[in-house]
Order: sequence, then C-alpha cells, then structure tokens
Amino acid sequence: MSKDRKTTELEEGWEYMQNGISKLKGILDGSLEQFSSEEYMMLYTTIYNMCTQKPPNDYSQQLYDKYREAFQVYINSTVLPSIREKHDEFMLRELVKRWVNHKIMVRWLSRFFNYLDRYFIARRSLPPLNEVGLACFRDLVYQEVHSQAKDAVLDVIGKERDGEQIDRALLKNVLDIYVEIGMSQMDHYADDFEAHMLQGTGAYYSVKAANWIREDSCPDYMIKAEECLKRERDRVSHYLHSSSEIKLVEKVQHELLVVNANQLLEKENSGVRALLRDDKVEDLSRMFRLYHKVTRGLEPVSNVFKQHITAEGTALIQQAEDAASSQAANGGVQEQVLIRKIIELHDKYMTYVTACFQNHTLFHKAMKEAFEIFCNKTVAGSSSAELLATFCDTILRKGGSEKLSDEAIEETLEKVVKLLAFISDKDLFAEFYRKKLARRLLFDRSANDEHERSILSKLKQQCGGQFTSKMEGMVTDLQLAKEHQSSFDEYLANNPSTRPGIDLQVNVLTTGYWPTYKSSDINLPAEMARGVEVFKEFYDLKSKHRKLTWIYSLGSCHINAKFDQKTIELVVTTYQACLLMLFNTSDKLSYSEIMTQSNLSDDDLPRLLHSLSCGKYKILSKEPNTKTVNQNDYFEFNHKFNDRMRRIKVPLPLVDERKKVVEDVDKDRRYAIDAAIVRIMKSRKVLGHQQLVLECVEQLNLMFKPDIKAIKKRIEDLISRDYLERDKENPNMFNQLSAVVSSNPQLLKINSRKYNFLLAQACLMPYAMLPCYYYIISLKYGYAFRHVVSSDGVTLGGVAIILKIGSLMEAEIPLLRFSFP
Repeated sequence: MSKDRKTTELEEGWEYMQNGISKLKGILDGSLEQFSSEEYMMLYTTIYNMCTQKPPNDYSQQLYDKYREAFQVYINSTVLPSIREKHDEFMLRELVKRWVNHKIMVRWLSRFFNYLDRYFIARRSLPPLNEVGLACFRDLVYQEVHSQAKDAVLDVIGKERDGEQIDRALLKNVLDIYVEIGMSQMDHYADDFEAHMLQGTGAYYSVKAANWIREDSCPDYMIKAEECLKRERDRVSHYLHSSSEIKLVEKVQHELLVVNANQLLEKENSGVRALLRDDKVEDLSRMFRLYHKVTRGLEPVSNVFKQHITAEGTALIQQAEDAASSQAANGGVQEQVLIRKIIELHDKYMTYVTACFQNHTLFHKAMKEAFEIFCNKTVAGSSSAELLATFCDTILRKGGSEKLSDEAIEETLEKVVKLLAFISDKDLFAEFYRKKLARRLLFDRSANDEHERSILSKLKQQCGGQFTSKMEGMVTDLQLAKEHQSSFDEYLANNPSTRPGIDLQVNVLTTGYWPTYKSSDINLPAEMARGVEVFKEFYDLKSKHRKLTWIYSLGSCHINAKFDQKTIELVVTTYQACLLMLFNTSDKLSYSEIMTQSNLSDDDLPRLLHSLSCGKYKILSKEPNTKTVNQNDYFEFNHKFNDRMRRIKVPLPLVDERKKVVEDVDKDRRYAIDAAIVRIMKSRKVLGHQQLVLECVEQLNLMFKPDIKAIKKRIEDLISRDYLERDKENPNMFNQLSAVVSSNPQLLKINSRKYNFLLAQACLMPYAMLPCYYYIISLKYGYAFRHVVSSDGVTLGGVAIILKIGSLMEAEIPLLRFSFP
C-alpha cells in the first residue's frame, strides 16, 4: 500500500456512496442501467479506504451509522408513501414488492459495505449489516402495516373459504414477510398473524357448524367437515407456514367435530346407531377418519358401537329363548342356529373393526366387551359354554346337522375358538366339550380325526396346554386302544381255544384323561362274561401291574333277534343287551325279577326297560300297556314285532348330565381357588386380604370368573386347616405356615402340623411313556396310600384327581419330580 495515499474525507466519500445508492434505487424502480464492474469496485474501494485510514480519519463507525441512515431515508421517502396510498389486496401487492426490493437493496449494500462486516463489525460485536437492513424494514414498515396486512390476508382467506378464487402466491409472499422479519424467530408470525388467523378460523367454522348441524344429516355433515379439513391442510401447503398445520387442523376439528359431537353422533335417523343399523360402511369409515385424530374423539363412537352390538346380540339370545320356549316339545334350543348367528354377528362387526375402524384397539375392546355381555347369558337353562360345546359336537360328529366341506369346517372351528374368548366359564366349556368328545370317540361318531385334532390345537393355542391336555390324551388313548385291539385279535388268532364265541372289541383307556363314569356290577350273560374273561387273561399277560375297570354302560352290542316274520339285527347298549338276553330263558319276567337277575339299580332299570318297551321300537311288550315303567309291571319278548329294516338301532334316552357337569366344575373350582391361594402365598409369604383376593381373581380369570364369596370361604378353609393364619396384630393380613423338610437324600419327609407325608422314588415301568410324573405315598391313620399324578395334575393311577389327605390337599404337598428319557 502506498504511504502517500490521499485521505478520503467523510463528506467526500459518502457523497460518492450516495450516488451509487441512488443508482441502485433507480434499478429497483425499473431503470435498465446496471452497475459496471468498475463502478462496483470503486464503491467497494471507497468504503475500504475510509475504513482503513489512520485515526482520526478511520470512518468505520460513521459509515456503519450512515448505512442504517440510508435505509431509513429510503423507507421514509419511498417505501412507506407507496404502501400507505394503497388498500386491501393492492396494499398487499405493494408490500410484497417493497419487501422484495428491500431485500435486494440489503444484499447490494451489504456487498458495498462488506469490509465493515468482515472486520469492524466482527471486532465490535455489532449486528451484521444484513440484520441492520432487515431491522430497518421491521421497525419502520412492518410495525406500521402488519395489522392492516393481517386483516387484508384474513379477508382474502375468508373469500377463498367461501369459494372465490384468490392469488395464493400473493398470500404466500406476504406471510413469508411475517416469518422472515423475525430473523429465525417465529414470534412475529405467531403473534401478529397466526393467533388472529386461528381465532377467525374458529369463529368462521363455529357459524358453519351451527348451520350444518341443524340442516344436514350426519353423513352430509361429515362430508363437509372432511372437505373443510382437506382444504385447510391445502392452505397450509400453499401459503401458510407449516408450523400452523397442527394448530389450524385442531381448531377446525374442535369447532366442527368436538363442539357438536354428541348432537352429531346421536342424530336420530343418521347418527352412529343409524349408520351401524343400515350398514353404512363408507360413512363409518369417514367418521373414524375424522374422529381418530381428535383427542378422545373415538370414545363416544366406540361406546355406541358397543351398545349396538350388545343390543343385536341380546336380541339373538332373546330370539333363541323364545324359540326354545315354543319348541320345547321338539328338542329345545337349536344350538347350531344360535351359535351360527352369533358367529355371523362376530364376522360382520369384525369386518367393521378391520375395514372401517382400521383395527383400532378401542373398537376391538368395545366389541370384546359387547360379546362378553350377551355370550355369557343362559338360554332355556343352557349356559353359553354348553351351547358352544354342543355346536362343536354338531360340527364334528357323523350325521351332524351341519353339512359342510372340510374347509368350511376348519373355518367354522376357527370362529368357534374366537367366540370362546368371550365366554368367562371356559372350564365349563372344557368339561361339556370333553363329555361330548368322549361320546364321539367311544361310539365312533367322530366324522374326521383331523378335525378333532385341529380344534384341540386351536384351543391349546387360545387357552394353553393345560386346557386341552386331557382331551389330547383321550384322542391319543383311542389310537392306543386300536393297537391293543389289534394285539388282542392276533392273540385270538394264535390261540383258537380261547375264542369267546362272540366278536369282542375292547377300548382300554387311561382313567385320568376321560370323564368319570359309573361302574356297576351287572350280571353279564355267559357269552359276554366269557369274552371279558378272555380279554382279562390277554391283558394280564401284557400289563400285570394294571387293573382293568369295566365300564359296561359305554358299551354297545349287535344281537340277532328272531321275530315271527324275520330276524332283525338290533344295535343296542350293553345294558339293553343284558336285559334282552334274559328272555332267552324266560318268556315273561316281572320288574323285580329283571332287577334281581341283572343286578341293575332302580336308577338305571326303568330307563332301560322304557327304551325297549315304550319307545319307537317295542322289542318287549309290557303289562299294563302304559307309557311309564313301574315296579309292578311285567315284560315279555314281543314276537310280533316287525320293521322294514333288517338292522335297527334301539335308542336309549340320554341322561341329562348338565347338573353333574356343573357340580364337577364347581368342585374343581374349589380346588383351583385353593391352589391359586397356595401359589400366591408361597411366593408372597405375607399378604393382605384384599390383595390376596385380587391376585387370586387375576390368576383364575383365564378359566372362569371366580366368585369373591367363594374365595373368602376357601381362605377360611385353608386357615382352619392350618395352611394360613391371620396376623395377630392385623387380622386383614395372612401369613403362610411353612413346612419343615428333612435333609435325608434317600427319603424326603415333610412335617406338617397334623400329618406326615413320605415321598418315594417312582416305579418306572407302568408310566414309562410319560415325560415326568409324581409318585406319592401318604400316611394317615396307620394306612398307606399310593398316588401317581402327572405334572399337570392328571391322575394316572390311584385315587382322585385332586387328592385330599385328611384335612390337607395334595396341592399343599411339596412334590418330587422325576423325568425319564
């Protein structure tokens, strides 16, 4: 740099800069004359020289002030007058024009004064030149016109909402001023425009909603509301700032959907109930789309959805009740009709949940609660658990009323298992289903083994392995029974001298899997007795340590009856066959003689004799000829009986097992409650009464809904048996009474307060097929009792499923576990 460079005075240099600024203003006003490179360099050099001169000729601060002053003069002399003389949309256009020009001017002057930015301003920590230029527009222009501009913008938006075409680009440019003037802050946009815009939006849609709710149906209202929301989002994408979208949409939603929600959803002929009633899928989908974005907006919709399903389901139950009353003489409740209608109802509203309500959890919950209400009602004395089990029976048995393809059966079974989720008494369903499964398996009435296994697999997945363990054991048992029969047939073939003279088929079953059946010491005819003896000899050769218990009541026989006109093959139960065989040696027998010779009780004999003498097929004739059986009646073989068929099945009226099933389930529930209390107290040691009851309910709810009174009663029973005790200081607290275990590795001895229990190693041979089981020897009153139970509580041998020893339960006894490869 030359040491003799001429000093530029402030007035001289600024005069030159003003000429450049004037030329820039002319360019902004439309002049075609542009800056040459030499002019641009001279302007920059002038500023540079004036800032790098030695004091007192360093004019950096003065030029910084002159920079601001140049904008102020230009705004006051040119910008503000041009804006003030225009109004409404014209004012907005002028404002946008002046804002664009101002930004250009800031950019150019910042280049001329760039040396100030790089050195002087940086060292002094002053606002950059760009911010100074924008601040001048903000302080002088924006502060004066932003309110007027806001009103003009809102007026234009209002016109657009009313259907007029507007210049969206203009609004975009105006609102960008509110954003940019904040210099990275949204305060000016939010406070000076957005707040007023939201307030105006609320007022606008409040008026619209009041008119629409009065004039339009619910679907029409929702169409308009959805269109309005779409247009408001469209406005955000075209000219409003993106930060406004959530607030704007929420404001519109509040006015259109929240304020009038009850009135809209409950419109008499077009509200939610009407849409559900008339299957308006599209309108329901629109309702979900509108309300799922509103906080708690779906709750009223789901409540009505629940009420509607409950009403329809309850109506089905009432129809079935009425039908049962009118058709009592024809068999009572038509289970398949009711359950099929409930399945159809479930399918219908599940489609709503998936298609209209997009699988929202609130509607799944509403549907579940609705079905739980009416699916747990009784119909003509039959519980829903029994009805569902009976429906399954009609699907799965041969000759059932449901004639379906394999695919349709699988689909139906899938839906049945889904319905089971709504039934609180799942244990009752399990027992009814097990009873009916037993009859299908034992009497060869199952239509398809694959379907039987399929539904058990579905039930297992839904309710757990313990739920289906016995049923699966039954199915497996019958397969093993067939193998036993094959071995028996082979045995007879190899030993002709042992043949009993009749075809004999025996099903050997495991007691623990099957329902309990009454065993009677009926006097078998010689032919049958010989068959039983032969099979026993065969079985003893294969299984010396097992005891056979014959359940004759489940047997069936084919016997040839020689009537006067022809011989007819009769398919009867074992009991019926025993009675008929008595007439091979006697022409006429009294009721008492039949009882003595057959050794049957008064509980069974009347029903059996009625089936043979008063039913459809009168194999026996009775004196007197009445429709009831009395102890004074006489019976003789009816030689004149005839039928067009050569084989007939003589039906035996089924005993109503409902009462016994319910009693058995109630008994099992007591044990289940005891076991739950035991498990809880074992882990918690000390627990309050209320908490114990709640945890017990929580554990048992998966299978049945326990009665609180029953739980309290079982707690008292456990206290009386010294398993629990009340805390001496707080009667509402319970303590577990622990057992003391010896350390003898050969023999584990548990000392309780009243009884001793010895646990010994299990005998492997009889139960080798099982992965693990327990073998218990209990001592009481000087007698030893042996019990074998599997890990899921099923008795494999010995006594009852839930073992009671004195006043203590098996569940209270710590058990040894043995596993075998």
